[in-house]
Amino acid sequence: MNLVITGTSSGIGQVLAQHFVASGHGVWGLARRPQPAIDRFRTGVCDVGDRRAVEQAAIAIAAQWPHVDGLICCAGTQGAIGPAMTVPPDHWAATVHANLAGTFFTIHAFFAALQRCPRRAKVVCFSGGGAAAARENFSAYGVAKTGIVRLVETLAVEWRKLPLDINAVAPGAINTAMTEQIVRASAAAGEKEAAAALKQLETGGQSLDKVIGLVEFLLSPESDTLSGKLLSAQWDDWKNFPARREELVKSDIYTLRRITENTRP
Repeated sequence: MNLVITGTSSGIGQVLAQHFVASGHGVWGLARRPQPAIDRFRTGVCDVGDRRAVEQAAIAIAAQWPHVDGLICCAGTQGAIGPAMTVPPDHWAATVHANLAGTFFTIHAFFAALQRCPRRAKVVCFSGGGAAAARENFSAYGVAKTGIVRLVETLAVEWRKLPLDINAVAPGAINTAMTEQIVRASAAAGEKEAAAALKQLETGGQSLDKVIGLVEFLLSPESDTLSGKLLSAQWDDWKNFPARREELVKSDIYTLRRITENTRP
């Protein structure tokens, strides 16, 4: 496969890039920091929040690859931390822009290359803490990640007649630079968040293998037509999804929905 992955200079994006290169796939990594290029791994310096930079990266990649099989949007930032009414509004807006607009810019820029894929193309986005439940002191990040999930659902509906699937992954409590950032910003993050981040660093965090496994599944033909879902790498039974694919495709399960007392199954 020809894979484009954003956020490959660190964290989950870097781990996924290393894994898919080692598995024999071609990977083009985009990140704000320079990265060493190796066999089957090409790189480009690109801030996904800069629409023109992302579009230029897509043009450069299209000159080398006839199509893109899969796009994995990992780039993101914790950004503004603290009670929403105390965070500088421009910092709050910049956090939403980097995470949400950055994801949209990337998908928009590579849409044509994905449509040229000779098989069913795949887009995998990353959700995060605050997307499925309110997260105190992380309003900007949570709002952006929730927006990404709704963007995934909306594009899945708009693309329902196209050979193109898009899903969101909730990776779980994975140790990254963002975890360390919470510890450093403990006063703004709050006692609960800071303590949880410190414990996570000390215990090693949750399984990266499960994240890799879920992304592999979502890039594979086994997930064909499964689209518009938010899936937990750590807790959802995604290994058995192939046998339930038709049921899941028709269901509202694993999506953002309002549940009331009058909700019917």
